[in-house]
Amino acid sequence: MNIVLVERVLPTGQTIQIAQGDITTEKVDAIVNAANEHLQHGGGVAWAISKKGGDAIQSESDDWIRQRGLVSHSHPAWTSGGLLPARFVIHAVGPVWGDGDEDNKLSDAVTGSLRVADELKCSSIAMPAISTGIFGFPKDRAAGIIFSAIEKYFSENESMLKIVKLVLFDKATVDIFIKSWKDKWADKP
Repeated sequence: MNIVLVERVLPTGQTIQIAQGDITTEKVDAIVNAANEHLQHGGGVAWAISKKGGDAIQSESDDWIRQRGLVSHSHPAWTSGGLLPARFVIHAVGPVWGDGDEDNKLSDAVTGSLRVADELKCSSIAMPAISTGIFGFPKDRAAGIIFSAIEKYFSENESMLKIVKLVLFDKATVDIFIKSWKDKWADKP
């Protein structure tokens, strides 16, 4: 079972949470997959989502690539949730550390995911710590960028989203994201 560790209501009305657990068990409208541009779900979060979601997710991903081409950082793909409790999987392509312009690419992936969730008329979304696994993005840096991108998106856009949950698997990542959370919001109501 996933446990919400901290939550905050943004001035725009959305609730942002950090939870520790397994993103594939989240009962939300959409979960975000930390994908590669080819939507081949062979490792990390992508593998877990594809495995638990069943063949439909990879099949729909292959169809997306055939019809639309590679997925960019700012324009995530989406598929059904297959066998997952979530209705949709939004496939966000995060940056590989060392490829250049990583901060902007990560911000684009988060913003794009929120935009797609709104296009799909979602009220809740769960996302992992995009790019901090096999893509090597430093976790503390990623946390600050992800928090800022979420806050900026809601301050600039009308949104149907009510809950954004960052679902983190391991304690080390949770600890880093909680520290960044406290650094960002410790003095704010």
